[in-house]
Amino acid sequence: MDAYIKAISYALPEKIVTNEDLVKDFPEWTVEKIAGKVGIEERRVAAENETAADLAVKAAEQLFSEYNIDKNSIDFILFCTQSPDYFLPTSACIIQNRLELRKEIGALDYNLGCSGYIYGLSLAKGLISANIAKNILLLTGETYNKSIHPQDKGNRTIFGDAASASLISDEGFAKIGEFSLGTDGSGAENLIVKTGGFRFPDALNDLHFDENGNLISSDYLFMNGEEIFNFTSDAVPVLVDDVLKKNHAKLNEIDLFVFHQANKYMMNYLRKLIGIDAEKFYVYLQKVGNTVSSTIPIALYHAKKENKLHGNVLLAGFGVGYSWGGVILKIID
Repeated sequence: MDAYIKAISYALPEKIVTNEDLVKDFPEWTVEKIAGKVGIEERRVAAENETAADLAVKAAEQLFSEYNIDKNSIDFILFCTQSPDYFLPTSACIIQNRLELRKEIGALDYNLGCSGYIYGLSLAKGLISANIAKNILLLTGETYNKSIHPQDKGNRTIFGDAASASLISDEGFAKIGEFSLGTDGSGAENLIVKTGGFRFPDALNDLHFDENGNLISSDYLFMNGEEIFNFTSDAVPVLVDDVLKKNHAKLNEIDLFVFHQANKYMMNYLRKLIGIDAEKFYVYLQKVGNTVSSTIPIALYHAKKENKLHGNVLLAGFGVGYSWGGVILKIID
């Protein structure tokens, strides 16, 4: 049985952090430098008492309202997050209750970052193909800013908090094709929050700055930008080739590419490295930032609104883990 994306929506926190706000904290930077380097003008930041599950509930409610979806039709929840409300119970179970969905449904969390939406599509397609579920509520939600130190100017310029909601069903506007998925856990420590789990439950209080002024701490989000860039440069071109092969397609047969919206520099580098025409490469991060697992669905939402989804659309997600994945959507006109 085929699986389709039927509807997409998303939700953002109310608080906006502009480049002007960041320059107040980091006067050695300029508004133009931030925008020029990462391509982001503003990003949303969750309130102190606002969680990824809260945002996911808002995104789901927006989805139901925007597309007039009957909540009783939902028979499975998949929630991608790396910032759950609790170690246990599963946030997806709490979301089921808050949305007042039926009790005769499945619900689970899965922990992935920037590849998370692709993996969610693969899980949803599997559930539909196995006749386990028919209408899956695929949610992504992240509040990385809660894990970023206030003095970490690099990560604060990049990441925004957000959630998305997609309805994956046996009919819709985008048929989900074949997947290419990959994992390399040897790079785990290059994008990590090291403490707070059971391996290192207590704070290590080892905050320091490297020779370039970059903040390093086991107790907050750490990203080795150079290593992440190297991983991405190696993995993504191979990923794109494999996605094309598995879907029996060629690069020039893809009408739009929607990659994880990491930052302006990395996206432009990948586009040129792979040989993608600029007009076929969709970018939407200027007003939201890098929203981790929500970047691809948010971009798809706006691409659809702009009437840019036609023919074959290649999705590619990559990041923390290391983890990567891609798929081709066939748009049903």
